[in-house]
Amino acid sequence: MSLDRRHFLQLAAAVNAATLLGVDTAPAQTASTPEGAAAPELRFGPATAFDFELLKKMARERAGRPYEPPPRPDPDIVKQIDYDAHGKLRYRLESALWGDGGGAFPISFQHVGMYFPKTVRMNVVENGQAREVLYTPDVFLGGPDHVARKLPAQPSAFAGFWVHEASRNPNWKRLEPWATFLGASYFRAVGELGQVGLSARGVALGPGTANPEEFPDFTEFWFEPAAAEGEPLIVNALLDGPSIAGAYRFLLRRTKGVVMEIEASLNLRKPVDRLGIAPLTSMFWFSETVKPTAVDWRPEIHDSDGLAMWTGQGEHIWRPLNNPSRIMVSSFMDQSPRGYGLCQRDRVFDHYQDGVRYQLRPSAWVEPIGDWGRGVIQLTEIPTDDEIHDNIVAMWVPAEPATAGASFDLKYKLHWLADEPYPSSLARCTGTRLGNGGQPGQPRPKGVRKFMVEFKGDKLAKLPFGVKPEPVLWASRGSFSYIYTEAVPDDIPGHWRAQFDLTVDGSDPVELRCYLRNGDQVLSETWLYQYHPF
Repeated sequence: MSLDRRHFLQLAAAVNAATLLGVDTAPAQTASTPEGAAAPELRFGPATAFDFELLKKMARERAGRPYEPPPRPDPDIVKQIDYDAHGKLRYRLESALWGDGGGAFPISFQHVGMYFPKTVRMNVVENGQAREVLYTPDVFLGGPDHVARKLPAQPSAFAGFWVHEASRNPNWKRLEPWATFLGASYFRAVGELGQVGLSARGVALGPGTANPEEFPDFTEFWFEPAAAEGEPLIVNALLDGPSIAGAYRFLLRRTKGVVMEIEASLNLRKPVDRLGIAPLTSMFWFSETVKPTAVDWRPEIHDSDGLAMWTGQGEHIWRPLNNPSRIMVSSFMDQSPRGYGLCQRDRVFDHYQDGVRYQLRPSAWVEPIGDWGRGVIQLTEIPTDDEIHDNIVAMWVPAEPATAGASFDLKYKLHWLADEPYPSSLARCTGTRLGNGGQPGQPRPKGVRKFMVEFKGDKLAKLPFGVKPEPVLWASRGSFSYIYTEAVPDDIPGHWRAQFDLTVDGSDPVELRCYLRNGDQVLSETWLYQYHPF
C-alpha cells in the first residue's frame, strides 16, 4: 500500500478536518532491518482475560462515562514528524507480529506523526488471554537523530497497522499490505485488481449536516491470528468519541480481493444528528458526464463513479456520482436492504490517462447480515476542486432515532472487489452523457438539456431483430421530448442508449429516473441521476 503524497494528504485531510472525508493511507512505512543488524524483538505486557463479550461490556461502560480522548505524545515533537519525517519511520518487518510464525498473516505497526497524532494501543490474543504489544522505538528505522527519538518513554506511540500477505510467501516483505487501519476509524483493503482506492469507516456521525462532523477513533485493537491462509484474521476494536463508544469484531479474509465480516455494537453518549452505519468514503472530481472546460488534462478523475443499490424489494439501481456546487444529501428509503456499494465501473485506461491507475480502483460493497429494518441509504456529495479531497460518503441511516443512551447492534460483510459480489442479470448502465438539447442544424433552445444514457447486457443482446427497448422515464420536474432508443454503433451486442431532452426552468436540482423494458419485461437496472441545471 505504498502510496504517494497525494494519497497521504487525502487521509490527513480527513483526520484533521471535519468537512473533508479523506480515505487514503500514508506511504508504506515498512522495511527490512539492515544486513548485519539484529532485529529487535517485540515486547509484551502482562496477560489479561479477553473476548468479544468483554469488549462489548467495556464499550457500554465507557459510553456511560464522560469522554476521554486518547493520549497524544508530546505535541511539540509530534508536529515535527511531517510527511517526510513520517516516511523515514519505516517499521522493521523482521519485528512484525507473526512474521516468523504463530499466525498466517504478519502485522506491522505505524508511528504517530503530524497527521496521526493520537496513540492506539495494540494487543495480541491467544487462548483467551490478551497481552499488549509494547511500543519500543527500535522497531522503527529512522536513525538515532530522528525527531521521534525525542519522545519520552510511553506505553504506545503506535497510530495504526498494516496486514501483510502470508508469511509463507518468501516475498511477503516486498509485497503491498492487503489491509490497513490508520487514522480515526478509517480502514481499507486491496481489491482483486491489486489496487487500493476508497475507504470504509467504523461509523459516520453527522456528514452533510449543519453541525461539524465528528470523527471517533479506534483507540485499541486486539488481534487473533489466522491459523492458515484460508482462515480469517480476527481484529477486535474499541471505538470511542465524544458522542459514541462501540465494540467491533472484524473477520478479515484474503480472497481474490478482501472480504470482511463485521459485527458492531454501538452505544451513544449523546444524540447524533445523522448516524451512519457501514459508511464508505471516496473521491469523485469529474467524469465524462460533466467536466468543466480545461480544468485538467485528464479525461476523468475519480476513485468511484457511482452508487449501486440492491433494494429490499429486489430493484437494482445505479446512481452516477456528482461533484455539486454545494453539499447535497440524497436519501433512498428502503426496508431490509440487500446491499449497496461505491463502485468503479469504468475500467478503461484511456478514459483516465493517469499513472495512479484509477481504472484499477476497487469497488466496495456492503452486504447486510440479518434484517436491518427500515432506514435510508444516504449519499452525501461534497464540492471539491481537486483529487486530494475525498468528497463522497455512502452509508445506511437507521429509522430509529439516534438519541443519547440508544444502542445499535448489527452485522454485515464488506466486499473489496472489482465489481458487485452479486451482479444482476439485467443490463447495466455504462455511461451518462449530457449535451445541449434540440436537433442538429436547428437553433438550440435555452433551458433544454439532452441526455444519453447507455446500457449494456445480455437481456438487450437477446432482443429479437427489429425490436427496440422502450425507455421508461420520470422526472421530479420539467418535461421530456425527443425520446427514443438506438443501438450504440460500436457493433457490441446488447449495447443500447436511451436519448431524451429535458426542458426545465430554474437552477434547482432535478431527480431523474430511467430504465429499459420490452412490454412487461424489465431489461435494465434503474438509472437515477441528480441533474443540476447550468
